[in-house]
Amino acid sequence: MSSALITIRNLRVQLGGNPILRGMSCEIERGKITALIGLNGSGKTTLLRAILKEAPYVGQIQFHCGHDHSKPTPEHIGYVPQKLNIDVRLPLTVRDLLALAIQHRPLFLGVSRKTQPAIDRMLQRVWADPALLDRFVEKISGGELQRVLLGLALHPEPELLLLDEPAQGLDYQTDHKFYELIADLNRKTGVTVLLVSHDFSIVSVHAHHVLCLNDGCIQCQGTPHETLTGEVLERVFGADKSIYEHAHSHGRP
Repeated sequence: MSSALITIRNLRVQLGGNPILRGMSCEIERGKITALIGLNGSGKTTLLRAILKEAPYVGQIQFHCGHDHSKPTPEHIGYVPQKLNIDVRLPLTVRDLLALAIQHRPLFLGVSRKTQPAIDRMLQRVWADPALLDRFVEKISGGELQRVLLGLALHPEPELLLLDEPAQGLDYQTDHKFYELIADLNRKTGVTVLLVSHDFSIVSVHAHHVLCLNDGCIQCQGTPHETLTGEVLERVFGADKSIYEHAHSHGRP
């Protein structure tokens, strides 16, 4: 029996007439952390969007999962984007933001009693301070916001968690604490993680498998030990070694 949670075969995506993914084939292993690395424009975010069915594609994305295993579908996917797609200047508290995402009744009627326990659990799962609930979204730190978004992505019980450089712009310590949290959730819950990251110090420590993308194709794949070498990275990132050598050494003592 295959250990793959997702099988991708000959995946092709064109956006605005331009080919972004060019016949990509791979497997995302169940219960593991898989990292996507590659230059900007190599197709990393487009792959996540295709999995989310937000980008039209040709080829096959097959899910070997589903909470209702008689009807395996990609419904149970959590997603943490690079940035929040709402105007954080709106007078929304964290409680409002979470309620807006999960409750059916209009927010101007308030947060329902049925919704509140789910909101509390979202913050508990990511070790966030419950006092965050009553703070305005625009007033919390980048690290606090990412924990809130991660808590939302983990609702109710996703089998797949997609992370598109979720710690981009965070300082080194906050960045690493965030990914330590991801690794801990993976170990304790078995959630499959597919993440985009340019920080190879993160990838080398926390990823079980690495997919190296180049010009819409998988250039190489394997364990961090096999892929995060100068020879392999030069094939992926080109002759400008400073692109990856800086990232690979970032934050190391």
